[in-house]
Amino acid sequence: MPRFEVFAGAIPVGYSELELGDAPMGVAAGKFIPSPAYASIHSSVVAAREGSQSHLSLVVRLVNGPELPAQGGVQIFDYSAELGADGLEVHVLGIGYPLYAELFPEHVAVYKAQVTKAE
Repeated sequence: MPRFEVFAGAIPVGYSELELGDAPMGVAAGKFIPSPAYASIHSSVVAAREGSQSHLSLVVRLVNGPELPAQGGVQIFDYSAELGADGLEVHVLGIGYPLYAELFPEHVAVYKAQVTKAE
């Protein structure tokens, strides 16, 4: 599974494999693994975890690759104070097709299987 880097502006603050998704919505999400630089934005992320984080200029990129076009933005959910390391996630919202299917074929396959099973 590819690794995706999370940036706050030009600062790499962590990464994720974006192992979860909602294919029809173009959403990719996953466990967020913070880098030491995450400490510089941690309090801002926690303060804005239920609202907009646009002031943090969050973007996600393939390692050594292009930025993912997230029409709905990127958000880090930090509930680590309550849940430990399992309380960190990153969500990338609004990745369009066909790029979503190219980057996350396993998410698309899961969705297709669910639709087929429901029929």
